[in-house]
Order: sequence, then C-alpha cells, then structure tokens
Amino acid sequence: RNEVNSVRKNRIKGYLKKVEAAIASGNRASANQALKDAQPEIMRGVSKGVLKLTTASRKISRLSSRIKQLAA
Repeated sequence: RNEVNSVRKNRIKGYLKKVEAAIASGNRASANQALKDAQPEIMRGVSKGVLKLTTASRKISRLSSRIKQLAA
C-alpha cells in the first residue's frame, strides 16, 4: 500500500513540476495545457486517498491564479 501511494504521490509531483516549469518559462498557453493535464491526476489522488480535497483544491487554485497573472 505504501509503495503504491508513494508512486501516486510522485506522479502528482511530476505533473506539478511540469506546470511550474511552464509558468517559469512565461508561456501562458503551455502552462494552461500543463494545468489541464495535471488536474485529473491531482483529483485522482484525492479519490485514492493520497491527498485531501482541500489540499488539492488549494494547489489547483494557486497554480491557476499564477497562470492568470502571466497575462498581466
């Protein structure tokens, strides 16, 4: 169980790193696409019990607000 959960966590972290890299590059379109790809994986982690819903929602919200700031 521990091994399966750690694989899930690492997979989610990988998706989050892709979003962070896209935000750092300053490309809003690629950042949006990366977040769109990451959201289902994050929510799958919630349904499997790896993350809490509030934690996942907070991460998604903060990333999307940072992507919105790229336009400004």
